[in-house]
Amino acid sequence: MSVSSSSSSLSTFAALWRLKPFVQPIVGRLIGGALSALAAAVIALMIPIVLEQVVKNFDLGGGAGDSVGFVIAGAFGVLALSLGEAVMVWLRRWFVLTPATEVEYQMRSQLYSRLQGLPVAFHDRWQSGQLLSRMMQDINIIRRWLAFGLILLVVNILTIAIGAVLLFRWHWLLGAIFLVTGVPMWIQGYLFEKRYGALARRSQDQAGDLATSVEESVHGIRVLKAFGRGKHALVRFSRQAETLRETELRKGRAVAEIWFWLDLMPQIAFGLSLIAGIWLIVQGQIDVPQLFAFFAMAAVLRWPIESIGFLFSFMLDARTATDRVFEIYQETNTITDPAQPVRLAEPRGELAFEGAHFRYQDAGAHERDLLDGIDLVLRPGETMALVGLTGSGKTTLTTLPARLYDVTGGRVTLDGVDVRDLELSELRRHVAMAFEDATLFSASVRENVLLGRADLDIHGDEAERVLREALDVAQAGFVDTLPNGVETVIGEEGLSLSGGQRQRLALARAVAAAPKVLVLDDPLSALDVDTEALVEEALRHVLAETTALIVAHRPSTVALADRVALLERGRITAVGTHSELLRTSSHYRHVISSLEAEEAARTGAIDIVASADEEEVQA
Repeated sequence: MSVSSSSSSLSTFAALWRLKPFVQPIVGRLIGGALSALAAAVIALMIPIVLEQVVKNFDLGGGAGDSVGFVIAGAFGVLALSLGEAVMVWLRRWFVLTPATEVEYQMRSQLYSRLQGLPVAFHDRWQSGQLLSRMMQDINIIRRWLAFGLILLVVNILTIAIGAVLLFRWHWLLGAIFLVTGVPMWIQGYLFEKRYGALARRSQDQAGDLATSVEESVHGIRVLKAFGRGKHALVRFSRQAETLRETELRKGRAVAEIWFWLDLMPQIAFGLSLIAGIWLIVQGQIDVPQLFAFFAMAAVLRWPIESIGFLFSFMLDARTATDRVFEIYQETNTITDPAQPVRLAEPRGELAFEGAHFRYQDAGAHERDLLDGIDLVLRPGETMALVGLTGSGKTTLTTLPARLYDVTGGRVTLDGVDVRDLELSELRRHVAMAFEDATLFSASVRENVLLGRADLDIHGDEAERVLREALDVAQAGFVDTLPNGVETVIGEEGLSLSGGQRQRLALARAVAAAPKVLVLDDPLSALDVDTEALVEEALRHVLAETTALIVAHRPSTVALADRVALLERGRITAVGTHSELLRTSSHYRHVISSLEAEEAARTGAIDIVASADEEEVQA
């Protein structure tokens, strides 16, 4: 994914400032950590001053006993300062580690909530690996930078500033040498930011692409093995991994260059200061203890100076991570609750499409709408089968009642109320779906089936009744043979189950939701003929009081319906009973023939759904 314009145009400070809402609750602890770190740095800067006094008094003391005593006192002073510095370092960690993890927790929770709220259209555009890398890797980088990088960067810059001022304490020339030799480092730091920022972004995006490849390979392992394409997948993965490695090497070279200057310039400063210091001693402007203290102070400043490169790159990594996370926060959610929602006191289940249009976001301007003016009414308690050739828009139509997508024209109504005027939670309580591609979660059978019943105590008697009824309708009695029955935790996406078992559990989940409108997108495609017949018989009883829209990809599914709607080139061209449409619509006969041919190829026997009248028509 590329950097959004809003992110790339921000300065590093402005980009990181967006973390303020998350950091604000812990700002007091961060300040405490910064003050502790600064105190540790100031204590470290006091040590050279103590050493100066020790050396000076050792040289000038009247007797050996007095000199030794002064040295011992100085040693204890240095020890006390060192212990004080260690205590301040411990305090810094105590102040920041726990609250930084709280920021990480809050950011992850809010990002997950955001991902759940964003429309399906967003997830169509984004790779799952990119989302996963932002959720895990990028937020972890932000947490480590807040707890470590931010505080040390601020404190080390202040330490360098305070130390530079103290260097002038002994002689202006020595201090000036350190300041002048620091100029190339700041120039290189500016150039480093420009180059490293782009590399950091590229690296983190490529890491997301690599995560996507791993996820796809794991989920598609059966396909890769079945077609013997494991090596092909490995080659593709290796190519992506090599690209990431090359980017990381370029990052490493950029960091090495800044480290070169950060290491070289202090060495030059030491050499020049030594020459200047000896000359100043000869001139009588400073003495040996002062030069000794100057170099001790310069040694203390060496770590803060050298760490700037690492901390600067860390800050740029955090800025890039923040950009990537906020790309998701800044996504516009087009499917939201209305400002003044309408409530359905006693929903009847009348579902209507009124001039409904829909086109996908990547459709070309010259292309017609995929759904090009749908007019269709499902009466309360009616079962409507939706048939049409592949690509006619059947599955897309089923996503509109529950607002997985919103119509781009016209409207969809439930009991005469535009579904966009209902709260999403209420709408999806009244409208349930079962998809052809059954998705299950790494949870128990009970949790998967009762997913849509937040109103029930999942282990209560009522929940048990609902669970059993739903499993009976879906002919999912196989769950009782699992190791722990309905408490068995099924594998990721239910891949430990067969396709038919997954579909039956997905169907049971839709039935257990007890909706007023049930939308089924060919939910029986993976079932054998005998099981399908049993499920259809049970569904007839369930659908007696439920409005149902069923996408029919098999002739037998049509038998469930009270009426059939024919979808052709984005429009409903005919509605009626199966018998009526066979008599009046040549396109319907063509669609049914296609379904029968597909069924014959799947089962080896043509299953024709026809009455005596229909047989006359066909004859």
